[in-house]
Amino acid sequence: MSVLSSLKLTMAKSRNTLPPVIHRRNKLIGRLNEQVKLATAMREGKSYSSTRTRIVKNKETGESHAVEQAKRVRAWWFAGEKGKSFLQVKYGAKTLELMKGKNSVEVSNDAELIQILELIKKAVESGELDQQIEAASER
Repeated sequence: MSVLSSLKLTMAKSRNTLPPVIHRRNKLIGRLNEQVKLATAMREGKSYSSTRTRIVKNKETGESHAVEQAKRVRAWWFAGEKGKSFLQVKYGAKTLELMKGKNSVEVSNDAELIQILELIKKAVESGELDQQIEAASER
């Protein structure tokens, strides 16, 4: 008896791509994670920069190799009038409208900022912002 005949063999098709809505959610969740790390670093008085891997080709030898480079992360929050801070969620270069006619969240301090970012991340994971992400991703 062969080894393969002892296995349960079937015909299956691999699905390599994610649906666009899941891909967009994952992209926004990754950016929200960066914002949480940035807010935490700023709260501790440190700086934060994300890294990305780039393929660089040596001009002399023609060989390619991977190099990690720092990527600047821009804060999604800003100081408004009367000492209040406001958080806007961005998808690419566009600001998402969280509710009809409202695109920012008022934040009172750094600890609340991190909590709000975590809440928004949960909302994205559950699909509450799918329509806004879809609208922002259209050209």
